[in-house]
Amino acid sequence: MTAGRTLRALPTLLRIGVAETLAYRAEFLVWILTTTQPLIMLGLWTSVARLQPFAHYSSADFVAYFLATLIVRQLTGNWVAWQISEDIRSGQMAMRLLRPIHPFVAYAANQAAALPFRSIIALPVTVILLVSSGSGALTTDPIRLALVVPSIALAWLITFALMFAIGALAFFLTQTMAIANLYFALYSLFSGYLMPLELLGPVAKLARWLPFRFMLSAPVELLTRTQHRDDLVRLLGAQAAWAAIALATALVLWRRGVRRFEAVGG
Repeated sequence: MTAGRTLRALPTLLRIGVAETLAYRAEFLVWILTTTQPLIMLGLWTSVARLQPFAHYSSADFVAYFLATLIVRQLTGNWVAWQISEDIRSGQMAMRLLRPIHPFVAYAANQAAALPFRSIIALPVTVILLVSSGSGALTTDPIRLALVVPSIALAWLITFALMFAIGALAFFLTQTMAIANLYFALYSLFSGYLMPLELLGPVAKLARWLPFRFMLSAPVELLTRTQHRDDLVRLLGAQAAWAAIALATALVLWRRGVRRFEAVGG
């Protein structure tokens, strides 16, 4: 399918995604509630820093950090690995492969359609808490604020592509959700989801170069940290590099998986 035809199909794909989100609103609400871990960590770390700063983080710094984390997580998380695995298990994948649009685009549009609904639930609470508690710890640098949007977009692409790759493993394996659980455990530790990366001690140096940082911590750092302009360029450059690697990995696994699926009569 040509790029032009794909672009023309996007509005329809987004409408389908919205309809599916509304149809499965109970499951969607459960997913939203399972991504509120930053609020729990906010309560924990602000208690630690209530009397004096902890590792240069004041209580307001932790409030800003974890609420920024909540926003980024809501805007970048997805469940496409589960969706692909279920489509393969149920036989729906055969129908998807007959459609004249690459499933990567179709799944991406489906996941993107849910973003406004996540924002409706998460952003008002976050904004109220930020204004009341942690607004002073947020950046006011217009350049960094301008870079937040492309950084979140790259974080979304890395996250989606890696989850798409995990979903594609269902062509080869039956326990892909065990891999997804392992992925989430690594993500929680190395992305800054549970704590700022600086608090990881000697592991922090490793975490700064793993893809997980660029799926969550990078845009949070833009919102809550002071960096040199050269560091901003390196941060966005590393995000773009990981996005390209994740996308290539996802498409290669998908191509090989589909060949295997068709070879066995899927």
